[in-house]
Order: sequence, then C-alpha cells, then structure tokens
Amino acid sequence: MKNLIIDLQGNGGGYLNAAIDVAQELLAKNRIITYTEGRRSPRTDYNAALSGKFTEGKVIVLVDEYSASASEIVSGAIQDWDRGVIIGRRTYGKGLVQRPIPLADGSMIRLTVARYYTPSGRCIQKPYEKGDAQSYFKDITDRYNNGELNHADSIHLPDSLKYKTMVNKRTVYGGGGIMPDYFIPLDTNRITDYHRELIAKGILNQFTLQYVDENRKELTAAYQNDKAEFLNHFTATDAMWDELIALAEKEKIACNEEQALQSKPLIKAQLKALVARDIFDMTAYYQVMNPLNDTYTKAMEIINDSRQYNELLKTTK
Repeated sequence: MKNLIIDLQGNGGGYLNAAIDVAQELLAKNRIITYTEGRRSPRTDYNAALSGKFTEGKVIVLVDEYSASASEIVSGAIQDWDRGVIIGRRTYGKGLVQRPIPLADGSMIRLTVARYYTPSGRCIQKPYEKGDAQSYFKDITDRYNNGELNHADSIHLPDSLKYKTMVNKRTVYGGGGIMPDYFIPLDTNRITDYHRELIAKGILNQFTLQYVDENRKELTAAYQNDKAEFLNHFTATDAMWDELIALAEKEKIACNEEQALQSKPLIKAQLKALVARDIFDMTAYYQVMNPLNDTYTKAMEIINDSRQYNELLKTTK
C-alpha cells in the first residue's frame, strides 16, 4: 500500500481500544493518541504502543457532522501529528468518558467523569449548558441553519480556540469536534424530503431485497460472479423506478414528482449499489456510491497530487 484513505463519514464511533489500534498503525511509537482528564479524574495518556506499519505514505481522513467519538479520536490524532489531511466538515463533537455504575435493581447509571482531548490539547466534546438538552441535540440543525454545513466562511471561531499541531505547527481549532483541513460543503442538490422518507421507512432496502430474490438467477447468469462486468453494465432501469414508486405509494408515501425527479439519479445509483451489495459484497456497494460522494472524489484528487497534499499539511485552509 502506498496511500490510504480512511472513510469516517457518518461513523458514530465505537470502542476506545479500536481507535487506539487504528491510530497507532499510522504513528511512531510513544506518540500520544489521546488523553482523558476530568475535574476529579487525573490525566491519563493513551500512546502508540509500537511504531505503526504505515507511517510514511499519504493519509486522508474523510469526516462529516456525524463522525463522532472514536472517529474523532483517530482524526484528531492524525491531524495533530500532521500525519494526514482531514477532508469534509466539522465532526459531531462527542468526547465524554462515562463510567457505568450498576444499581441493585439491575439498572445502571452512566456517569460522565472526564473528557477526551487530542494530542495538542483540544477538547473533542462540543460545549453544552447544564440541563439544556434541547439545544445540545439541535446542534446539527443549527449548523445547517447558520450556513456552516454549506459555507466554510460561516464558521467563526475565536482566537482563544487556536491550537498548534505537533510537528508543522499549523493552526487548528478546538471548540468541539475536529475542524477539517479542507472543507467540503453539504450536497443538497440531490437530497429531498421524498428521498429522506424513502430511506427512513426502508423502502429502498425492501425493494432491493424483493428485486434480487425475484431475479437472482438472471443476475447470476448475466454477470457470472464478475463484479467488474456488473459495475460497468448494470443500471437501475425505469421499470425498476416505476416499481419502486408503486411500492412507496403502497407504504403510504405519496410521490412528490418534482422531488422524485430531483433525487432520481441518486436513488437509482443507490438501487444499483444495494443490488451490488446483495449479489457481491459491501465493497461493490462503495464502488458504486463513492464516485457520487464529493468528499471522496476530492480526496482522490488530493491524494494523487503531492503538491496539493503537502500544501495542506503546511497551512490549514
């Protein structure tokens, strides 16, 4: 492997040890990956236990507003050590350490005891006011309404939140979440309320399962386990589109013609991707969908352009 793109878009995180295992494969031995600290919890550092197997090649990490927790630990460590370029939009900002306390009745309290920090000292957790849960959970909506998801110029952070990376001394920002080195606006051209409703009610998955079950023999015969042949020649037909619309109406989702036409190219691509996943594997799904992802296509451009890649590691855009 020469270069690596890590796609953490929409990745809500997971176990701390998994984040440590990923990050330490990209960093030199003993480099700090993250640390925790709380009002009554002393600082605890988590360092790379050994020198990673991929410490030289280019690295790009893709993130968005739903990348959270362990995803932010990985992307924060890579950014702070100038090990790679972060592309996308500011991450969610979830960096609380919670201690489970079992109770006698079998229930459990999860008590927040500390917060996660990046190597440069940035707090991953976004700010919140005690007791104001409504504002906390509306944060993503507020970002959209304030224009932050569409325009980098709409992001205003005070100088007090400036930090420096560990090697190149680039300026990076705290204040919750990981700010990308290269901003990609949210693509709103293909997403509509009609499309969201199809996704939310599982219509695309339901239709694809039915379609593959009814046509598995024909699909197997046509592509004979040849993924490349499928990717190059299979398309979601207008007949499939009509059947999808009919299924949605059967499930009480009225067709908004204007929105349906706006989202049609994306929906048909998703149908192809879901069929590919069913008859091949998850890799085939992403081979269909990645070229439609603006963050991915920009990452491919940058990782193949050494001048642009190196420039981003010198100064934060």
